[in-house]
Amino acid sequence: MRPAGGRANGGAAPPPAAGPRAPAAPRSDSLGTPPARTVVEAAVYRDGHRVATPGTLAATYRRLREEADGSMAWIGLHRPSEAELVSLAEEFDLHKLAIEDAMEAHQRPKLERYGDTLFVVLRAARYLDAPEEVEFDELHIFVGPDFVITVRHGTAPDLSAVRRRMEAAPELLALGPEAVLYAILDAVVDGYAPVVAGVQNDIDEIETEVFRGDPEVSRRIYELAREMVEFQRATRPLVVMLHALMAGFDKYGTDEELQRYLRDVADHVTSTSERVDGFRSALADILAVNATLVTQQQNAEMRALAEAGFEQNEEIKKISSWAAILFAPTLVGTIYGMNFEDMPELSWAFGYPFAIGLMAVVCVSLYLVFKRRDWL
Repeated sequence: MRPAGGRANGGAAPPPAAGPRAPAAPRSDSLGTPPARTVVEAAVYRDGHRVATPGTLAATYRRLREEADGSMAWIGLHRPSEAELVSLAEEFDLHKLAIEDAMEAHQRPKLERYGDTLFVVLRAARYLDAPEEVEFDELHIFVGPDFVITVRHGTAPDLSAVRRRMEAAPELLALGPEAVLYAILDAVVDGYAPVVAGVQNDIDEIETEVFRGDPEVSRRIYELAREMVEFQRATRPLVVMLHALMAGFDKYGTDEELQRYLRDVADHVTSTSERVDGFRSALADILAVNATLVTQQQNAEMRALAEAGFEQNEEIKKISSWAAILFAPTLVGTIYGMNFEDMPELSWAFGYPFAIGLMAVVCVSLYLVFKRRDWL
């Protein structure tokens, strides 16, 4: 029989004995709609086999106390209430800083040890085909000597599939909470593979759009680059976390078979991180090429406009030249068409030939001037 009190955490004094607690009252939104269930699934395992499936946190605590040493509780939560997290903290002696982090959904991936308890934050990713976007969800994990608590703030990863996989391999599940942590890490890292494939396909499409001159491609490159920054923030710390776990194999007596599994996960996440780094470099290069192509296109358009403007100026010159040439006879004819009596040229015998000759001389002179200046 297990003692009724909380579990020790790194030599700290255990809290006072706590009896079974009633589950937190269900929450509802302002419209009175029943909320989603926060305790997704809770089970107690012994020697790799499920021995109980309690319906509440209090029942899980009670059943775990009743089991012999070597049993383990695996509790899966989805956006739990503060009261539920406080209940878990009191029962399993979880550090208050870890509980504060678990209440917030915007934590960086990290691995922290509080006595005998590990607190792990992971960023799961999934590729959405319809909008061609990458969505990131957050997962918090508490791993103790006889318990695993998962707190999801999104839909990924599918921990029910992880649980089924582990229950189908009781020899692996019998290795304890560390084996469950490995399975969750493996699921998160395996979930990166479809994302990598989707992003690779997006980059191929973007390259085609760049050389096709799609005006929306710059926006798509920018959005994908931002997603790769988030992807990088999810994978890079995970590489460090797994190496930290491997560094503690000897100190914490990790099973050799589990060590091999964790090394395999570390290899996969390292490969994924390198692919993400490559994607960021490729997107930076594509953005530079796109900027060059846009500049070239703008230069070509400016050159075409300049040529069109030059041709337009040439036409204006011709029109202006002919307008000036035709204006000269019009001016002379207008002056002598005013019908004033005191105009000496009107009674002059050579007045008409003089006027015509004057018109011709002015027109020819203007024509020669404009021709010499290449206006005609």
